[in-house]
Amino acid sequence: MEINSKASTLFLALVILSFFHHSLVSCQKIIRNRGRYGFTLDLIHRDSPLSPFYNPSNTPSERLQNAFHRSFSRASFFKKNSFNGIQSTITPTPADYLMKISIGTPPVDSLVFADTGSDLTWTQCEPCVDCFKQLAPTFNPKNSSSYKTVGCNTKICQQVGYLCKNNTCTYDMSYDEDPESHSGGDLSIETFTFASTSGENVSIPNIVFGCGHANSGMFTNATSGIVGLGGGIVSIVNQMNQEIKGKFSYCLIPLESSTNSSTTSHINFGDNAVVAGPGVVSTPLIRSQRFPTYYFLTLESISVGNKTLPFRSSKINSSHQGNIIVDSGTTVTFVPFDFYANLEKILVASINANRKDDPSGFFKVCYESKNGTIDAPKIVAHFTNADVELPPTNTFTQVQEGLVCFTMMPEDGLVIFGNFAQMNFLIGYDLVANKLSFLPTDCTKY
Repeated sequence: MEINSKASTLFLALVILSFFHHSLVSCQKIIRNRGRYGFTLDLIHRDSPLSPFYNPSNTPSERLQNAFHRSFSRASFFKKNSFNGIQSTITPTPADYLMKISIGTPPVDSLVFADTGSDLTWTQCEPCVDCFKQLAPTFNPKNSSSYKTVGCNTKICQQVGYLCKNNTCTYDMSYDEDPESHSGGDLSIETFTFASTSGENVSIPNIVFGCGHANSGMFTNATSGIVGLGGGIVSIVNQMNQEIKGKFSYCLIPLESSTNSSTTSHINFGDNAVVAGPGVVSTPLIRSQRFPTYYFLTLESISVGNKTLPFRSSKINSSHQGNIIVDSGTTVTFVPFDFYANLEKILVASINANRKDDPSGFFKVCYESKNGTIDAPKIVAHFTNADVELPPTNTFTQVQEGLVCFTMMPEDGLVIFGNFAQMNFLIGYDLVANKLSFLPTDCTKY
């Protein structure tokens, strides 16, 4: 058992070193000429062979089921907050995608979850009094010449509302539904660096982040922490606003491409994140004072073939503006039970195939399939000013050999437009113009 454990640790170490080399040498770009400023990073799916979470013994069906479990856990967290009116700046269920950042001077590599459902960026720090194992070196602020803590009387400490200890602003995150998920430490300021293939580094100083000295729970196994890409004040995209002009975008490759090859998704910042050209549709981003972290869109209806079903959700907003969250960390798309019942009825009536039950019990609408696909009707999500046609690959998935299931699910919490529906779209966030853009794209070639 001890030999197997050491072999497993060595394997994970090799994987994570391979990831850092891959990120540095072959997959990052920067453009900083003629007044342009932008950079592109890998987004590594947690089930990719490039990820330290990769388990080659897992079947595609097992990976899907794990992703669906994470989706339900994440939706449960959103649901709890929607009913209680409480907004935390990190979620207890890690997202699906990883990215590499470097922190401090000199830079120390960190492998973190990238999460549009979180605001605070945090990483484990020395001294680590109660921390989980990570394979990359733990950041030690004493070794960085650019590190400093945030004072208690500063505006950011007062805005975020953390605790004060010895004139240092601290944070302490824990969750009622998962007492084991926890991160606590000093609110700090550092230089964040992103590497480029050109040999030029993007260094952005004065980034506020959590230097975690006590971390446990679901944030475990190889990673260092989280990069918060949400809409709140302390989110890294808002902190980098001057450099990236409020713009970021991502292009998510299909799940089977993520798990079967070394191809990666990508996330872009600044000028690299502009989404333009034929086929682009844009819809307003709705900002919520109650839930500042989340990015809301207004879904007006969904059409199946030639039938259109108006969308209503009393859980979000009585005016129906900002009624669905777009989230990169949730796999499944969740809609309210009453709306789902009508959607399922229209969908089933339009599909001529042998319906079967899902043995796992997750999915409500499944069909027998010999080649992993079915003849599904055209499904269009009608957002305000943006009709987004979702191909069958975005709405159905093969959950096991010979069985294809519909990937929208009923849920009475916050409504979520999940990452499965976003795959093979270049999706751009413009936080200055408050709009989100969709461009159908083969993300494996992007």
